[in-house]
Amino acid sequence: MQEILEQLEEHRREARLGGGQKRIDVQHAKGKLTARERLDVLLDEGSFEEYDTYKTHRCTDFGMADTRPPGDGVVTGWGTINGRPCYVFSQDFTVFGGSLSETHAEKICKVMDLAMQNGVPIIGLNDSGGARIQEGVASLGGYAEVFWRNAQASGVIPQISVIMGPCAGGAVYSPAMTDFIFMVKDTSYMFVTGPDVVKTVTNEIVTAEELGGASTHSRKSSVADGAYENDVEALLEVRRMFDFLPASNRETAPVIPTADPGDRTEMALDTLVPPNPNKPYDMHEVVAKVADEGSFFEIQKDHAGNILCGFIRLNGSTVGVVANQPMVLAGCLDIDASKKAGRFVRFCDAFNIPILTFVDVPGFLPGVAQEYGGIIKHGAKLLFAYAQATVPKVTVITRKAYGGAYDVMASKHIRADVNYAWPTAQIAVMGAKGAAEILYRSELGDPEKIAQRTKEYEDRFANPFIAAQRGFIDEVIMPHSTRRRVAKAFELLKGKQVNAPAKKHDNIPL
Repeated sequence: MQEILEQLEEHRREARLGGGQKRIDVQHAKGKLTARERLDVLLDEGSFEEYDTYKTHRCTDFGMADTRPPGDGVVTGWGTINGRPCYVFSQDFTVFGGSLSETHAEKICKVMDLAMQNGVPIIGLNDSGGARIQEGVASLGGYAEVFWRNAQASGVIPQISVIMGPCAGGAVYSPAMTDFIFMVKDTSYMFVTGPDVVKTVTNEIVTAEELGGASTHSRKSSVADGAYENDVEALLEVRRMFDFLPASNRETAPVIPTADPGDRTEMALDTLVPPNPNKPYDMHEVVAKVADEGSFFEIQKDHAGNILCGFIRLNGSTVGVVANQPMVLAGCLDIDASKKAGRFVRFCDAFNIPILTFVDVPGFLPGVAQEYGGIIKHGAKLLFAYAQATVPKVTVITRKAYGGAYDVMASKHIRADVNYAWPTAQIAVMGAKGAAEILYRSELGDPEKIAQRTKEYEDRFANPFIAAQRGFIDEVIMPHSTRRRVAKAFELLKGKQVNAPAKKHDNIPL
């Protein structure tokens, strides 16, 4: 018996070594953790239960039969994060460069199927050279099996991807279909075709980092939702975000006890909005002062800064926040902001997370580039997402709410549940000066008359009371009471039920 136990321990030791100590040393030299070390950081200590530890590939071509490392380049199983279960897979770059084979894909598909069956989130740690060339179409078939499961799991269980090394070619499409993608600066990259192919086909010279690095995807392309300094920071941030999420669409997010009183007032909010309507202020301050203990987990903070998206807690419960940011482009909605917020709203709605919207929007960003880029359809994505969302929706208009952008930003008309306004709110078709110049075009030659007309328009419309008279605003509230009013509204809305019309699925303006 002892001999058998020793043999088991030897098999385990071999599996834990992956591609061998030399390759582990190379991984460490690049500033990267190994697949198993990453799981040690991500999961609660001692909670990881591994599956298919000894599974090997079945390829016999190109001398592959002589090398069959256990695990075949990916570590799979489940564990807990702060006591809550999740399924995981972590690609091992020390084994065939983490390349995906038929059996490698089978291991990933197995934990994805179990995650769906049991209603538990799945987290993938990607570090792979792509499809295993020696296996040809079998590896491509493996990718497609993973892709299909990503699509089936969408909206059913949270899916999180962490890019911790190369992710190229067809491999990028699995993370692209997950809910969140996080990257590590300087050591991870994603692209469909690499720098060499780009140079050959288009004659463009670009580095891997410039083409698909963490900075590129978190700032420009919006493929990534966050970029972190190293493996450990990325994994710890995933742990932090995990606490905001429910296990599946059948559940609600966990309630985290807080000592922060729900009726806390913030007198600083009463003086936050400047007297000059053209002067910006930082919407982060509003979010932080409303949230439990000022905590805000921001999504895509380096992209489309004119709108803020992320998670806070109110009285311990998770709430998704969407807020215009006057500090960037005056808070205008543009193509990037509409896509960013639209996707976030749809995630929250899919997973029963209430949505809080702070509005200070002068309109959609004008310009030829925006129109040619399809601002009409992209703006419609955000409108569609809000209109379709059935979770509790509370809106607070802090200052400007002009034109069609007022409608889009969770207005009463597209079925927000509770709509508040600060006394500083201005709800109108457009700004006073622009309106006066259109209404009194014949007086454009007289600056004094136009100034007078602008003042008249401001007095008439630069306030929330016309909208409140029509019931479009439920109440004009004191800014310092925002946390209390919003928290009470969400508490009331916990029992909200909506019967949507029967349909196979919607046709969102993609």
